[in-house]
Amino acid sequence: MTSVGRFRRWLRRFSGPGLAVALVFFAVALGPALVPRAAFYQGAVAGICAAIGYGVGVLLAWVVRRAGVPWSRRGSRWFRRVLLVAAVLVVPWALWWNRTWQDDLRALFGMPPAESSHPFVVLVLALVVALLLLLVGRGLRRVTRWVTRLVRRVVGRWVPLPVARLVAVALVAWLTVVVLDGTVVRGGLAALNDVYSTVDEGTAEGVVQPTDPLRSGSPDSLVAWDDLGLQGRTFVAGGRPAAHFEEIAQRTGRTAPLQEPIRAYAGLSTGDTLDEVAQLVVAELDRTDAWDRSVLAVVTATGTGWVDPSMADALELLWGGDTAIASMQYSYLPSWVSFVGDRSTPPAAGRALFEAVYERWSQLPADARPALYVAGISLGSYGSQGAFSSLQDVEARTDGALWVGTPGFTQLWGELTAERDPGSPQITPVLDDGRTVRWANRPADGDDRQLWALGTDWSQPRVVYDQHASDGVVWWSPRLVLNKPDWLSEPRGSDVLPSTRWYPLITFWQTTIDLFVAGSAPAGHGHNYHTEYADGWSAIAPPDGWSDDDTAVLREVVALVESVA
Repeated sequence: MTSVGRFRRWLRRFSGPGLAVALVFFAVALGPALVPRAAFYQGAVAGICAAIGYGVGVLLAWVVRRAGVPWSRRGSRWFRRVLLVAAVLVVPWALWWNRTWQDDLRALFGMPPAESSHPFVVLVLALVVALLLLLVGRGLRRVTRWVTRLVRRVVGRWVPLPVARLVAVALVAWLTVVVLDGTVVRGGLAALNDVYSTVDEGTAEGVVQPTDPLRSGSPDSLVAWDDLGLQGRTFVAGGRPAAHFEEIAQRTGRTAPLQEPIRAYAGLSTGDTLDEVAQLVVAELDRTDAWDRSVLAVVTATGTGWVDPSMADALELLWGGDTAIASMQYSYLPSWVSFVGDRSTPPAAGRALFEAVYERWSQLPADARPALYVAGISLGSYGSQGAFSSLQDVEARTDGALWVGTPGFTQLWGELTAERDPGSPQITPVLDDGRTVRWANRPADGDDRQLWALGTDWSQPRVVYDQHASDGVVWWSPRLVLNKPDWLSEPRGSDVLPSTRWYPLITFWQTTIDLFVAGSAPAGHGHNYHTEYADGWSAIAPPDGWSDDDTAVLREVVALVESVA
């Protein structure tokens, strides 16, 4: 048999209806997404969607056959010929369409066009991923048939064939879930934990141990430098140079003396429990006399203990260093792993840290303690909100909150968004006319006054949610599988293409892939909030006499390349 003959024989092993639906899913998967994607990511999502489509097509064909609908061999041959012509036309068109919207979105984000090899890489990778998933599916099907025969052999006299098949499917499905959850997921998490715990022992290039006693990890600190973790060492050694503080003071007319900011931090290895780690952070606040500062911010870190430098820098620059920031590490795993496999630890850590700080803060005279704020980005925002039972709890125990890029499964965020005033969109909700909570959704060149669009009658404490319409971290939800979300039903955000559409299953997988690349978008888009902390902190924690012009100066300085102290 010739190579062409073998190839045709191999193709005949695939279901025609399965290939037809796979082609549709492949084309739709290449449609507009929230952020531009590298060829690797785009090819992966297209391959996954094509495999899902193939399974759907096979299932539909089985239902049609069971319903007794006639289907001749001649009809099958013509169907495959038409399918071949459709593939020759649809695949190049879909790749061209993908390249077109990618370049349109890149232009909207201020990025250069995609590389010329992008379509070829997408196609090859999609084919590889789809075939691998189909091989896995066929393997499970063979196992199911073997189990069916085994059941029939053991109890064949008493169990009809359809029942035996149902038992086999249920048994294989159960074993698959057990293997995935008990071996692949848990074993994978354990392996990743070992890998990242080793990575955590390192120190980023250019980061050196601070000598200032106001920093954890310094020679005077209760926390050893080696016990801070990779991200903790970066945080306590970071900060802006004195020139940045002086520039803001000069341009805003600040007369209060500049101070060296306090950064208190404890690594995961410093305690057997989260509560013990949190208590060590409080001990660091005691040691550094942090209670004498004007502002104290409890910042819940992301998975590995990362605190966004811009979040910390913006607050310190705003107050001329008259600040203390408390944070801690609660995991060795990066946020994307915790996002998928561990959603209980971040809120537990956020609760442990805030409760420890709040208990000590509450013991101080009301007129002799710093203003208390909470903050976090991404998984840190999710964890920080886990410390509170309701908005009223936030109002009662803090002076304000800044929550950025909040994951869509966060309970408090979800409740407040659902309670928004009628007519306000999901991407920028309005709640109680903006009395306590306000949302910002601003592209890089957006309105500086967005948080004040509802007027200046904004009570204290204030809560700010900052979220981009193009941030998949915010909009990802299992509900996307079957339900069209409000953010695609209502008027789009200014950095979302009008051609972006919702499709069952497809949009869920597309947004899932967006989770891994959302942070690669330029500032003001996706999961990059670099310059917007200036607006957020200025809104909830402004010094006396602070103006909109001063916020513009702060934003300009925050946008400068970050430096290490």
